[in-house]
Amino acid sequence: MPTEIKMPALSPTMEEGKLAKWLVKEGDEVTSGDILAEIETDKATMEFEAVDEGVIVSITVPEGTEGVKVGTVIATLAGEDEDVADAMPAEPAKPAPAKAEAPKSEAKPAAEVKSAPVASASSAPKESRVIASPLAKRLAAEKGVDLEAVSGSGPHGRIVKADIEGAEAGTAKPKDAAPAAAPASAPAAAAQKPAPVEMAAETRALLDDRVPHTVEKLSGMRKTIARRLSQSMQEAPHIYLTVDVRLDKLMAMRAEVNAALEGRGIKLSVNDLLIKALGRALLDVPECNVTFAGNELIRYGRADISMAVSIPGGLITPIVSDASGKSLSEIATTTKDLIERAQGGKLQPAEYQGGTASISNMGMLGIKHFTAVINPPQSTILAIGAGEKRPWVMEDGSLGVATVMTATGSFDHRAIDGADGARLMTAFKGYVESPLGMVA
Repeated sequence: MPTEIKMPALSPTMEEGKLAKWLVKEGDEVTSGDILAEIETDKATMEFEAVDEGVIVSITVPEGTEGVKVGTVIATLAGEDEDVADAMPAEPAKPAPAKAEAPKSEAKPAAEVKSAPVASASSAPKESRVIASPLAKRLAAEKGVDLEAVSGSGPHGRIVKADIEGAEAGTAKPKDAAPAAAPASAPAAAAQKPAPVEMAAETRALLDDRVPHTVEKLSGMRKTIARRLSQSMQEAPHIYLTVDVRLDKLMAMRAEVNAALEGRGIKLSVNDLLIKALGRALLDVPECNVTFAGNELIRYGRADISMAVSIPGGLITPIVSDASGKSLSEIATTTKDLIERAQGGKLQPAEYQGGTASISNMGMLGIKHFTAVINPPQSTILAIGAGEKRPWVMEDGSLGVATVMTATGSFDHRAIDGADGARLMTAFKGYVESPLGMVA
């Protein structure tokens, strides 16, 4: 019997999603591994693959539909051993119109009443459905071949490439004439105008109609960001600890490493080195590599660093797993891949859900200092500002100029004491200012 294709749960917490785009049509033949659709979750747009082979006989949820619950049937697939025609969903029969009862005074004898012939549902011509492979359809369009005039040699009469190659070109049917346009005064003309956005009462209460404005619906990602960050600020008492860190030795080592890696297609960024430094610092101060869980405290034995990446419409935090154990070249390769796929909406849930601590670097945007909101259920996040030339007292007591950045750690005070947070910031500063220590 036909197989129901259901809305998948693309992450452990996903309850609903948006069917952003169908990549197949009814009648298309698919095999296991083919991409069926693009589904938008609260964090990314992900591809949905077929797990069986067969023919798509019906699509029940059109693309662009939002709020599709996990488990909802979105399409139907007929297997190779099934009759495609039998698997097609039957169209519901239309109810017969009720007969109006004629006034008794005008009733005529039954012999004089002539009934118009009524076509039964079984005798009505059915719209034929052509079953053809995607390649055959494309070739037919290119050659101008009418698929309905071609006999298919594939399973269940399916039209394949060889059938199109043997068909004569120029047999495409003319398109049906378009219906006459409705008068400009018809309601259809008004229907072409965009419908006004339905605003919630609380939205309208905040609106100042005197100011030009637009109203946009929140995306699933923005709703999730708002919910999680509100939860973090309400539930986790934040404590902030700030240090100034010299970057001169780190920058010099980065230049040497990049020179050594030249020709291998790998380029180490400052952020890659900071991820490594935070990973090593978390292992040195494991009291900050924790999650507060109500009556329990979860301690992690590995530093998986979530890095904040800005993407259209929001923010995502792909994870550099085992940041302390990876080499600098491995971190550079990993972060480049994660950032590219994050910006393209191609990350898998396991690549952005989890992590033991986070880093958010706004230095490339020229921000000198900021505080970051903890990414729940983590307990630590590091906010990195821009490196800049500043007056600095050197080791020998003389006044000089150094490249300095400001780093601020946000800690969940339920799980991490201020002294432990200070130890982490000191360890991080030590690795950045003496970078050979993180690769030894």
